[in-house]
Amino acid sequence: MDTQVAIIGGGPSGLLLSQLLNKAGISTIVLERSTREHVLSRIRAGILEWGTVEMLRKAGVNLRMESEGFPHDGCYMTDEDLMVHIDFKELTGKQVMVYGQTEVTADLYAAQDAMGTQIIHEVEDVKILDLDQEEAAVEYTLKGERKRITCAYVAGCDGFHGVSRKTIPEEKRREFERVYPFGWLGILSETPPCNDELIYCNSPRGFALASMRNAKLSRYYIQVPLTDKVEDWSDEAFWEELKSRLPSETAAKMQTGPSIEKSIAPLRSFVSEPLRWGRLFLVGDAAHIVPPTGAKGLNLAASDVHYLHEALVDALTKGDMTGIDTYSEVALKRIWKAMRFSWSMTTMMHRFDGEDEFAGAMRRSTLEHLASSETARRELAENYIGLPY
Repeated sequence: MDTQVAIIGGGPSGLLLSQLLNKAGISTIVLERSTREHVLSRIRAGILEWGTVEMLRKAGVNLRMESEGFPHDGCYMTDEDLMVHIDFKELTGKQVMVYGQTEVTADLYAAQDAMGTQIIHEVEDVKILDLDQEEAAVEYTLKGERKRITCAYVAGCDGFHGVSRKTIPEEKRREFERVYPFGWLGILSETPPCNDELIYCNSPRGFALASMRNAKLSRYYIQVPLTDKVEDWSDEAFWEELKSRLPSETAAKMQTGPSIEKSIAPLRSFVSEPLRWGRLFLVGDAAHIVPPTGAKGLNLAASDVHYLHEALVDALTKGDMTGIDTYSEVALKRIWKAMRFSWSMTTMMHRFDGEDEFAGAMRRSTLEHLASSETARRELAENYIGLPY
């Protein structure tokens, strides 16, 4: 074989899986369709569950995260001027870490380079073959030349539009999807955050989120119709709309400035089953998409990596196939729990087209229940900081 595990996708899930496998003495080759520069230019999530933090420590890529990341003990849920603090540390004994996905990816690239892992960029026309044979194979084109890798297993970490999920025959896949009728318009600005912890805002004008990347870099979002385009929104219009959805005291002290990145992300919930097809395993967005409301996207991919890397280590070093045989079932249990949480957060915090006054009253009532019930706050906190593996 050319390698023990071929990993398709050089984003954070593929790199984290490769890093953990390499540390266990298992060889990998990573294939990525984009350039490294493009991968590192993508602006993504910034909230790490505590389990994800622990995995990055185990992978040996935690030093910069520990020095530059921001541990958060809680967040705020608001409805106009009603603010409810969800104290993660008090309710669960754990925190989350604010540290951007781009930074995680950069740290993983540096660690993989130090190990000498073969990461091949700008591959095209990837085909996954021989999944029912004693050795699997991956074919791809690089600079016009067709190449082939043989391996024991293939990890599909290549996202929603990648080849891995589509390699499983359509008649063998079961897919679940909920597409939401709105998106998130987000901006990144070199301004101090308006609050020391995240603020999730429900308002008569729609959802908003006040987040951050560090003490001088803020990330803000507002709910917008899917028909909106980035060019429809000037910076001034964005700030005005954001302030109208935040609690008035927070809006009054907010510092604004030019955006350095602006984009609109559609929201969907999606799960494809099974996660295993012969010698192929799906990881992260190749198998599931969650709306960003619950901060679960990268974290859910990390939990897949947790289960799969343990299964592959057992199979390749001990001949124990238990983890391989149960990967799909075990990972899907946690996926569906995270899917439920993200769905519930999305429906609790967003306005839907055509809804009646009852829907708004229910959102307000839910927030008032959180304000008065420690049990409700603990349930939210347990899900937000991450369910156990």
